[in-house]
Amino acid sequence: MTLTIRSVAADDAVECGRILHTAFARIADQHNFPHDFPSVEIATGVAEMLTTDPGLYGVVAERDGHMLGSNFLDERSPIGGIGPITVEPAEQNTSIGRR
Repeated sequence: MTLTIRSVAADDAVECGRILHTAFARIADQHNFPHDFPSVEIATGVAEMLTTDPGLYGVVAERDGHMLGSNFLDERSPIGGIGPITVEPAEQNTSIGRR
């Protein structure tokens, strides 16, 4: 049950999108905010862009072959942008995001 961090691949987009939607929706619901991503399909579209743009570097966290989260670094300018960072809600507060 070791946590593995690996580079993201284009075929990770669907699972990244699902986690992106679920994680952000949970936080929004806790604070009565509108959802950043109104559907899994929209979040998956964002994840497809993040996983295929050559100017972005992404990583995913996995345990036993199951994706638990992701993070991205925008390397398209001298000042990098980080995010979105996501962690599967059931796995939040277990130090995955820190890794």
